[in-house]
Amino acid sequence: MPKILINGKEIEFEKGMTVLQACELADVEIPRFCYHEKLSIAGNCRMCLVEMEKSPKPIASCAMPATEGMSIKTNTPFVEKARKGVMEFLLANHPLDCPVCDQGGECDLQDQSLYYGVDKSRFVENKRDVKEKYMGPLIKTQMTRCIHCTRCVRFATEVAGVPEIGAIGRGENMEITTYLEKSMESELSANVIDLCPVGALTSKPYAFEARPWELKKTESIDVMDAVGSNIRVDTYNWEVKRILPRLNNEINEEWISDKTRYSCDGLLKQRLDVPYIKKENKLKKSNWDEAIALLVEKIQSIRPDEIAGHIGDMINMESALGFKKLFNLFKSKNLEFREKNFYINSEEKINYIFNSSIAGIEESDLILLVGTNPRHEATILNARIRKTFVQKKVPIFSIGDPGDLTYDYKIIGNKTDVIKKIVDNEHEFSKKLLSAKKPIIIIGESALELKSGKYIFETLKNYLINNNLINENWNSLNILTQNASTVGLLDLKILQTETQDQFFSNLRNKKFKLLYLLGSDNLDFKKDNEFVVYQGSHGDRGAEVADIILPSATYTEQNGLYENLEGRLQECKKASYPIGESLEDWKIYNKIIKNLGLQEKTSNFDQLRKEVLNNIPNFSNLNDLPKIEIVKTNEIKADFISEEIVIREFDYYYTNSISRSSKTMSECRQIRQKTIKDGTNN
Repeated sequence: MPKILINGKEIEFEKGMTVLQACELADVEIPRFCYHEKLSIAGNCRMCLVEMEKSPKPIASCAMPATEGMSIKTNTPFVEKARKGVMEFLLANHPLDCPVCDQGGECDLQDQSLYYGVDKSRFVENKRDVKEKYMGPLIKTQMTRCIHCTRCVRFATEVAGVPEIGAIGRGENMEITTYLEKSMESELSANVIDLCPVGALTSKPYAFEARPWELKKTESIDVMDAVGSNIRVDTYNWEVKRILPRLNNEINEEWISDKTRYSCDGLLKQRLDVPYIKKENKLKKSNWDEAIALLVEKIQSIRPDEIAGHIGDMINMESALGFKKLFNLFKSKNLEFREKNFYINSEEKINYIFNSSIAGIEESDLILLVGTNPRHEATILNARIRKTFVQKKVPIFSIGDPGDLTYDYKIIGNKTDVIKKIVDNEHEFSKKLLSAKKPIIIIGESALELKSGKYIFETLKNYLINNNLINENWNSLNILTQNASTVGLLDLKILQTETQDQFFSNLRNKKFKLLYLLGSDNLDFKKDNEFVVYQGSHGDRGAEVADIILPSATYTEQNGLYENLEGRLQECKKASYPIGESLEDWKIYNKIIKNLGLQEKTSNFDQLRKEVLNNIPNFSNLNDLPKIEIVKTNEIKADFISEEIVIREFDYYYTNSISRSSKTMSECRQIRQKTIKDGTNN
């Protein structure tokens, strides 16, 4: 490996590194504004100046490739003077509004001006003033503060794939703006707030809410989709004020979707804080004793096979296991978690997870999407596909039309006939698939919902096994689940394998007399004479049809384990307390068990967690991918049905009870609908 001398210390570095990266290997901190590890190099801010031997001028370390034998000094008076000069230029037009700036306390410019700022300026000209820009309901602008680092421009173009931000004008008249002053259309747009090193782009919903040192910070995970993005929940007096990304290069890198970041204002809206009972066709406030007594009375008066339960999209594994145990006491096996009747083979773990892993997408050399729109179903995963496309120009194909995915792809058909041709090696795509070393096939729920869902999955799986594309080193088979709870609930054997369609058939035919909804707001059914119990946090679709409402905690108000779409087990941590009289799910089960008068020992949370960990197949460690052994099981044959693969559209900003309660998500949704309407009219 080549070597470089930094402040007299010899350091080995990898070929292709810059001087700044080599300095970081030597534990030398270099100030910077424009440089960012995940973005291309711009070299605009010049704050990272260092001294290089035999160079009469300081060099920008972020843009200078490191070479063998270089001698770099980072702490000489020459370097300090150069950096102070740069800082003086940066502050020449910067307004003195730190006391009212939302970036205060976590501002790179503040931190670095402490070391390199001077107490007086040599500039006598008036500070320039820049007009505010409109960037939508999420991003608040104060462009007079902008230092033209262009991080936001590079992020929008390179990562988000929606080149809506850029620079207009030259020299002193240069301004960063959305060209047509319209709302940004990317689902990742608010990441520019984290990237901005000054207070030019700040969070509009969070404006003037709190200072960073006033907030309690809890490391947790996101449950708005199945990706399991790592987040930090910031609370003030137990109210969730904001959600920020945590760095995890294996999952979300350092980005989160706008829905993850801004749905948090829905945690306080439309909340259920006391039990309700329906009397005279109206929901009326009640108390726990009365509500539980009525529920137990109903359970005891109904046959076990007429009692059913449905588990919602954001339920943690401990709550789900407690619910399953409760239904065992009811002597009922009618449990379900799917909102739509899609095909799942739950015999083996590889059948329902994203086997190639999110980070593994970067290793792939061919990608096939089958009935999925990853941009809306798993925004962060889609960003990883785009990153791979940009860096390696990986060919991407799709069966079905997903619309704009922010990268180029080719539609090779929209019927199941295409899959039959591929597996029979009668399609030109077959050669490409078999010649690829690490191909990825991503099957979405829209494909599995079809009558031919079983055929699509089993045929593709058998084809990949027979051609050695599922092996110990690489697994090309990937299922893109949409809900945070899906993989965990499959591991807990909630799904009735033998009779997958039974629940939906009985629901349609009105065979259930009591339906217990656990945080379930997206189950599509028309209420008739069923007695509906809703245990959840929001007055949403489930609560609208309920006869009894039992208020429970949201994902930020209780500890819990979730498995993301890769089968990676992660912990969601309690950041605030349940509001009003609402309780954590397992405490509600204990109230029911006690009222049933059974000798069953009531469970506690620690006991439930131990049972969950014992029940997870292929479990390795918390935050690690599961250890999968490929078992060549008997091929499952399925009849071919020729039908069109239509990718189900869903309301991106309104996918769950929390986002539907969010004022910010509502504004984003209105803007998107207006954009679609205007586009249609044109």
